[in-house]
Amino acid sequence: MSTAARHTAFFDLHQSGCFVIPNPWDIGSARMMAAAGAKALATSSAALAFTLGRPDMGRVSRDESLAHAETIVRATSLPVSGDFENGFADAPEDVAETIRLAAEVGLSGCSIEDTQMVEGNPAYGFDLAVERIAAASAAARTLGRPFVLCARADGVMNGAYDLDEGIRRIQAFEAAGADLLYIPVPGSADALRRVTGSVKKPVNALATGPLAALGVAGLAALGVRRISTGSMIARLTHAAIATAMTSMLDAGSFAPFSRAARGDDINRMLSAGTGEAGSR
Repeated sequence: MSTAARHTAFFDLHQSGCFVIPNPWDIGSARMMAAAGAKALATSSAALAFTLGRPDMGRVSRDESLAHAETIVRATSLPVSGDFENGFADAPEDVAETIRLAAEVGLSGCSIEDTQMVEGNPAYGFDLAVERIAAASAAARTLGRPFVLCARADGVMNGAYDLDEGIRRIQAFEAAGADLLYIPVPGSADALRRVTGSVKKPVNALATGPLAALGVAGLAALGVRRISTGSMIARLTHAAIATAMTSMLDAGSFAPFSRAARGDDINRMLSAGTGEAGSR
């Protein structure tokens, strides 16, 4: 799939139906996800931080995130979106520069949060939050090709504001030019239904907590257009590491090894993952 075709395909995915966008953290995980039939991929700021041996939340630089995103873009033929936290900047013009740089490394879109990457993750003031998305949208429109800008209202998840304020913000982000709206962890199916009903543009949902229990069909029924997995798949691998180490070092048992994937299966998926988008 050509680079131009990736960007168009990614934009088209958001126009109807509902799809899952899994979040790889390295070349191998990206290729396995592609081989399994993923239609698009997204980086995860948390998963990248874990890979670098750091805690989540603002501990990865813009340059590191861009380099990582470019690696994921080159790993498969699938379109890729970047998880770029707060845009690695406070000022709207600096967030706009992040969008331009994201496009240069081949991303088909990215997300920008409205909370600061400092202790407690306080939310930007309403007006500044909207100005940041407006600047990001304006930068995306100058690219001359599709670029899906996801505007996130993270203050609900971080406890900076309530759902009513989150909805007020995504409505303003929609008016400012965002292509996709996202309130991570709104709390319940009823809350998510309020979110999807409050805007006309597509809505992303995070498959975690009670929302994960709804499955793809349940989230689609609530009006969700895109489902992201965040750091959940990476955290599954970390759980497997923790379980295996505890079993070996505390119990003297190698029992978890019985659940390991076969090497031949991994090899097959890594080879297949370099092919056309959605190939198995």
